[in-house]
Amino acid sequence: MEPVVIFLHAGEYDRVHQGLSIAAAATAAGRPAELYFSWWALERLAADRLDEADLREDVAESMERRQVPTLRALLGHVRESGLARLYACSGSLHALGLNPSAVEGRVDALLGWSAILKRTAGKTDRFTL
Repeated sequence: MEPVVIFLHAGEYDRVHQGLSIAAAATAAGRPAELYFSWWALERLAADRLDEADLREDVAESMERRQVPTLRALLGHVRESGLARLYACSGSLHALGLNPSAVEGRVDALLGWSAILKRTAGKTDRFTL
């Protein structure tokens, strides 16, 4: 089965939440998911800022009251499924001044754009956030 491909570029909580929600839905349905972290989403992941909900206070309170899963919970679900692979963009890592050790254990591999383009060529279920 073809994977759902998710490119996470922006680091705002709502965008990362949406991407991880898509991945969680895909894996819950038995579909593989590939998540490609670059720029600010990569920075959030590398810095382990998954719990910093930079949302309006009323939205954050509503999500908590309704027990909407957090980024950490969604990422845990996605990882535990065994159907997802997480990748970090090596160019973004370098541009952000981060070392590969910053994402060690957080992603499955560090890839450049040539490899990313090759892996995702022809994939139809693609999301960019």
